[in-house]
Formats: sequence, structure tokens, C-alpha cells
Amino acid sequence: MRSNFYAYLDRMKYIKRWQLMRSVREENVMEHSFGVTLFSHALAVIHNEVFGGKADVLKTVLYATYHETSEVMTGDLPTPIKYYNRSIQGAYKELEKSACEKIVETLPNELRAQIAPFVLADEQSVEYKLVKAADRLAAYIKCLEELKSGNGEFVKAKKSIEEDLKGRKMPEIDYFFEHFIPAFELTLDELEGF
Repeated sequence: MRSNFYAYLDRMKYIKRWQLMRSVREENVMEHSFGVTLFSHALAVIHNEVFGGKADVLKTVLYATYHETSEVMTGDLPTPIKYYNRSIQGAYKELEKSACEKIVETLPNELRAQIAPFVLADEQSVEYKLVKAADRLAAYIKCLEELKSGNGEFVKAKKSIEEDLKGRKMPEIDYFFEHFIPAFELTLDELEGF
């Protein structure tokens, strides 16, 4: 039986993020997902090793890998629209869930039980909470990149995302900000110590 699952996911590279804003460098959903996966891994390890948590690191990483699956059908709805009011937010959440379910149905039956739980994540879990924080962290780092390139279009987004991240009261985020965020402001020569 032919499966469209991975062909669907491969289309993430065609979906642009930040559609309502002028970007110095365009970003697609596939590269964003990779960044979220990296940051989710970091936050899960920090959660466990620094703060004594019990997050399942593999589950966190796999939730992150598949966290934008619905967007191959829905596109990337800009944040101001997605969160305009509760009615739109609820309807869009249902649309995302339906899209994920439809994509999961394209998996061969013998693979579905091992893949579907990561596409259809447990939104109440600590792992999902870490992924959602990493998703915002990736957006924050995108803002830093754009601002570093002289694009003032991202000033307000950086401020609101930083407030959101700090408002989550997650020590993992504070740790990441203290230990890793300053390096994102450096040039390659500065990173290498030249």
C-alpha cells in the first residue's frame, strides 16, 4: 500500500512563516520544526538534569518533530489571526486536530501505533508544555536574527514573545536565556573567539 505520510511532511519546506512581516531571511516550517526540536531537546534535558524533572526526553523530541504537521494542510496562520479571539482560536485548534488525524490516516496500519501518538500529542503532558515553550523560543530567536540584520519589523514581536516566555514561569526558559541566548547576538568571528 502506498502511503502519503512522509510526502505530506516533506511539503513543510514550502510553507512560509512570518507571512505578515517583511523578513530579511525567509523561514519555512521545516526549518522552524528543526529548531523547535533542538530547543525542545535542550529544555527537556535542562528540566531533568538541572531542575530534577522527569520529562520523557524522546517523547519531547518527537512531539517537537511533528508539532507543525497540520500546517501541510492548513498553512501557517499568522499569530494575530490565530489568537484574535477564543472562537477563532478554538475553531483553528479543531482544524489543526482534524488535519493531523487525516495525515495520520495515511500511515500504513503497522506503523500507525508507533507514530500517531507523537503527531496527536498529549497536550496536558509536561513534554508538550516544553515543546510549546521551545516553539516560542524558536520564534524569539528568529526575532533576534532579524533584528541583528537591521530589520526593525521584529521589535514588537521580540518584546511580546519575550514577555510570553517570561510569563510562563518555567525555570528551563530562564536557564536557556541565561546560558544560551547571549550567544545568538554574536557574529561567527565572535563565536569562534577571533
